[in-house]
Amino acid sequence: MSDLSTVLERWEPVIGLEVHAQLSTKTKMFCGCRNVYGAPPNSHTCPTCLGLPGALPVANEQAVNYALKLGLAVGSEITTFSRFARKNYFYPDLTKGYQISQYDEPLCSGGAVTIRWEGASREIPLTRIHLEEDAGKSIHGENGDGTKVDFNRCGVPLVEIVSEPEIRSPGEAKSYLTRLKQILEYLEICDCNMEEGNLRCDANISIRPKGETEFGVKTEMKNMNSFRGVERGLMSEIVRQAEVLDGGGEVRQVTLLWNEAEQKAEVMRSKEEAHDYRYFPDPDLVPLSVSEDALEQARSSLVELPDEREKRFITQYGLKEDDAVILTSETSLAVYFEATVTEGAEASDAAKWILGEALSMIKEEEGSMDSFPVAPDRFAGLLRSVTDGIVSVATGKSVLRKMASNDLTAAEIIEEEGLAQLSDESALSDAVAKVLEDNPDELERYRSGKKALFGFFMGAVMKATGGKSDPKVTRQLLTDALEGK
Repeated sequence: MSDLSTVLERWEPVIGLEVHAQLSTKTKMFCGCRNVYGAPPNSHTCPTCLGLPGALPVANEQAVNYALKLGLAVGSEITTFSRFARKNYFYPDLTKGYQISQYDEPLCSGGAVTIRWEGASREIPLTRIHLEEDAGKSIHGENGDGTKVDFNRCGVPLVEIVSEPEIRSPGEAKSYLTRLKQILEYLEICDCNMEEGNLRCDANISIRPKGETEFGVKTEMKNMNSFRGVERGLMSEIVRQAEVLDGGGEVRQVTLLWNEAEQKAEVMRSKEEAHDYRYFPDPDLVPLSVSEDALEQARSSLVELPDEREKRFITQYGLKEDDAVILTSETSLAVYFEATVTEGAEASDAAKWILGEALSMIKEEEGSMDSFPVAPDRFAGLLRSVTDGIVSVATGKSVLRKMASNDLTAAEIIEEEGLAQLSDESALSDAVAKVLEDNPDELERYRSGKKALFGFFMGAVMKATGGKSDPKVTRQLLTDALEGK
């Protein structure tokens, strides 16, 4: 198989993504059934979500509000009059034989998602955001042992976010998905757990010779259940299409399933066109009419988005761009950082310790920032102890781990265990003098030019003081003593 970098020398990928995000409402899109994950199969169904004769759907107001909130956040134009349509197709987990979606009259049009890619900020334009309902879930038995269907997911509210074909590499696609996930989490409208199916992505991919503007024949790829899987799937399909065209063949318009285990795409069916779905307005649902009050309510619920917070962290706190990007990647991280600074820690220290020791501890426990046991005020107290020279960085890390298992402050642990650094110059001078006196041979060798012995003397002083001597003060006193000053 060809190498992707070689392929990209001649061919330009054209990628558009369709992201389906389950909205975290309490009930389903068109009925009162609970919207929960992991319940026993077929335990949250009713005549409406099962599509039984005579059952009438009613749109979930909260789902509409969530979609409005997302549309406003990404700068979409809100359609004050939109309509639900029936998308007709047969599949075992679609009991009605059609899916309620939106077609030519979506709730949100346009907009853009701002990403960071290769050190620069870039906007990926959106085509539309529309509401629809989810289908059920087919569970295939092993070794061909039949297929079971769980209809709990039928009718769960979704927003479909469709990008323009403006993504030019698998890495850029991954960056776009990462940012979109952050936006959904910041707005608190989707749990974004890809393992539970909260967030799913389909990709349309074509390639064209570099410098050309005409689109090539596209394929659609499904079943990519992680951001890394999306990146790998796109890489594989771009290389495959290039090999077909370089060999004189033609790319067929098909739908592919990505096989993560075997790292390859498999043909599922020929690609459908819009007319294959026979869209028509749903006669059981009235059109959506968005009032100015509803729009204002959605606007008032907006929060600072990740790209805005990144820029503010850089300008307000003087953080490095890479640090700001990581700290704003999750709401809980950003909130914890700012709370720590508010409690009196230096911003640079807070960033360094959160991204270093705190995240390391969280990773060890396989937890999250929400479950980190050291509250921002206690964390800030520890950082002040290190900044003020009361304890060394190494001791500070040890104190932090002790703080994670109790409710004591850093000051209380330092006092209780006698961990404060010795910074009194008189006492340290005596310790330095004693070390030099006890090691005359090493002292002579040092003064004869063996400067590498400085580490030996530094270690000896630290050992003599039980590791409590202030390194900065000790280093200066030791330097002066060794040089005979």
